[in-house]
Amino acid sequence: EVQLVESGGGLVQAGGSLRLSCASSGFTFDDYAIGWFRQVPGKEREGVSSISSDGSTYYADSVKGRFTISRDKAKNTVYLQMNSLKPEDTAVYYCAAQEDFSGNYYSHLLAYIYDHWGQGTQVTVSS
Repeated sequence: EVQLVESGGGLVQAGGSLRLSCASSGFTFDDYAIGWFRQVPGKEREGVSSISSDGSTYYADSVKGRFTISRDKAKNTVYLQMNSLKPEDTAVYYCAAQEDFSGNYYSHLLAYIYDHWGQGTQVTVSS
């Protein structure tokens, strides 16, 4: 059974940093792309960043230069380092997994592409 468990969310002041973790099990980690998404009430789930099995990375324009995604194959874990956080980054953050696929840059940030999801972790950025 595929399992994805997010951690690392919390409350931080604007300009601060958080590192989210997505621990995975139940599938061949090296064969999967892992994405981070976020959602606020009343809005669609938004792609934040993704990393392919070969280490290629993809970012939403709103987080480029502030967020960094990485994967640790030894730990089957993907991280999202979030720096210079803004109040508009406040959301529930989800990680998702999909068997690796080809596509244009922004296709890696489309929620419907991903079949497996974690339960989410809340990130709140105060102004």
